[in-house]
Order: sequence, then C-alpha cells, then structure tokens
Amino acid sequence: MTMFDDEFERIFKRMSGSFFDIDDIFEEFKKNDSNTGPIYYGYTMTIGPNGKPVLKEYGNVKPGLLPTSDNREPIVDVIVDEKEKLVKLVAEMPGVEKTDVKILVQDKLVDISAEHGEKKYHTKVPINNRVDENSAKASYKNGILELVFKLIEDTKPKGKKVEVE
Repeated sequence: MTMFDDEFERIFKRMSGSFFDIDDIFEEFKKNDSNTGPIYYGYTMTIGPNGKPVLKEYGNVKPGLLPTSDNREPIVDVIVDEKEKLVKLVAEMPGVEKTDVKILVQDKLVDISAEHGEKKYHTKVPINNRVDENSAKASYKNGILELVFKLIEDTKPKGKKVEVE
C-alpha cells in the first residue's frame, strides 16, 4: 500500500508544480506593477475551410512570461463565405469608439488597433485567401468590429501545352 501512496504523491507533486509556478509569476507581476489591466491568455478552436481544426492563441501574456505591453489582443474570427464570395473578419474590442479604430490592410495581413483611455487593442491577422483590398468595408457597433472583403477567385495559370516529338 505504501508503494501506491508514494507513486500517487509523486504524480500529484509533478502535476501541481506547474500550477504553483503560474501563481508565483502572477504574484510577482502584481507586486511590480499594480496599475496594469487584467492579465489573460487563452485559445480559440475553430474548424477551418478544409475541415481541419485551427487553434489560435490570444491574450496579453504568454505562458511563462510576464506581460510586455498594456495592449490587449482582441479575439478575432476569420469567416470565409464561399457562397457569397466574401471574407469576414470579426474582432471583439469593447470600450472603444469607432473613431478610435485604425485598420491597415497590407498584402495578406490586416493590422487592427484601437485606443480609448485605458482600453488599448492591437493585433495582426493573416488572411489566407486572395481578397480585393479595395473592396474592404468596416463597421463597428457595440464593441464588435466587422471587416468584409470580396473574395478573388483563383485563376488557373494560362499556358500552352507543348507536345514532345
């Protein structure tokens, strides 16, 4: 019976060690800077257009690291509507006004930032589809930013088949 108890205690110490380490990090951070907003970190999981799961990290702190910025990373979903030929980006950014939101579209990357008082958001979102940058339309209401692009159809490369003689 003691062999079982020893094994159980060893497993428990190993599992609980990571929880205690995280608590120590947050306690140390609280002592150093008490004027910072909430600390958060997480994952979202969605199913991509190819049917495979897509995991995305979000938050203003990474595991094992203290926050390096007071910017929050908004939760962003990218929705591809093949039927309507649209790509929609939806970002949650409560506490800012639509005049505070700045969006820059460059190549296949969308840079979103907003700042209003102590609420600061920033993220860079890759777009994995071909979109018409000039078709971008953005709206912001009740803390939700929606950015819509027209999807560009992939054209088949043109060429001429050459027969070997």
